Amino acid sequence: MHPPRMSAPSCIVPPLEQLIIRPHIVPLLPNFHGMESENPYAHIKEFEEVCNTFREGGASIDLMRLKLFPFTLKDKAKIWLNSLRPRSKRNWVDLQAEFLKKIFPTHRTNGLKRQISNFSAKENEKFHECWERYMEAINACPHHGFDTWLLVSYFYDGMSSSMKQILETMCGGDFMSKNPEEAMDFLSYVSEVSRGWDEPNSREMGKMKAPVNPKAGMYMLSEDMDMKAKVATMARRLEELELKKMHEVQAISETQVHVMPCTICQSCDHVVDECPTIPAVREMLGDQANVVGQFRPNNNAPYGNTYNSSWRNHPKFSWKPRPPPYQPQAQT
Repeated sequence: MHPPRMSAPSCIVPPLEQLIIRPHIVPLLPNFHGMESENPYAHIKEFEEVCNTFREGGASIDLMRLKLFPFTLKDKAKIWLNSLRPRSKRNWVDLQAEFLKKIFPTHRTNGLKRQISNFSAKENEKFHECWERYMEAINACPHHGFDTWLLVSYFYDGMSSSMKQILETMCGGDFMSKNPEEAMDFLSYVSEVSRGWDEPNSREMGKMKAPVNPKAGMYMLSEDMDMKAKVATMARRLEELELKKMHEVQAISETQVHVMPCTICQSCDHVVDECPTIPAVREMLGDQANVVGQFRPNNNAPYGNTYNSSWRNHPKFSWKPRPPPYQPQAQT
């Protein structure tokens, strides 16, 4: 007689919250077989992207990941999951940490870290190819723990002489004065710009003459390469100037808006045309106009804008006939 088939309890603690798994989601999940060539970090990233896309309305995202993750494991990885102690994983964080610990052990991490720290350019490798290979090494070990300045230093030390010359030409010789973040951005920029260039290989580099005052490990680039590097440098600086100008114009416009309050109530929350006190001001001005319209000046008012015939009643502006001018009497 064969013994009855026993089903081992899952390592996942059954959650109190219910989750209905739609059948169309499972075929879209990525698969992980536990092979040495597979990257568990890349697998988790792709898995979480699928979960975020098909997240069910009332369920938490952690519960969805916890329930769906076993469907992504195949072969050796599935055997490992079934070997875990029953009901030992209560949430997605615990299961993910156990998965990475098993699939990405310490010796594998150290090997990938050595690929980053001992990186060097291959013979006849172009700048963009070298940079892309370096970034692949970094992405393969996202938990490397290296600071940004170390990543820049490892790549710079591993570049060929021609690559260093291109880099220094495009940045005007001040690459080492950049901060780590700026240096990483500039390396990425040079990689994109130089993608279509015909960079010199080692044989061509051997034929190049050294400059009169050469820097350590540097060679003179060909005129074509040097011109391309300088043109790319000018284009980048023009872009930086245009961006700086846009920021200055935006800052000026924002400052003008900020320092020009409403001329009626002195508030900066609205413009003059939208001032809430305009109706009251108009009503007040209308009342004053009515008062002025109803005013009747005295006909004997001594002053006015135009001549008034009543001024002749004023003692100093009398319109009486003036006496003839004084005539001295003739002496006999």
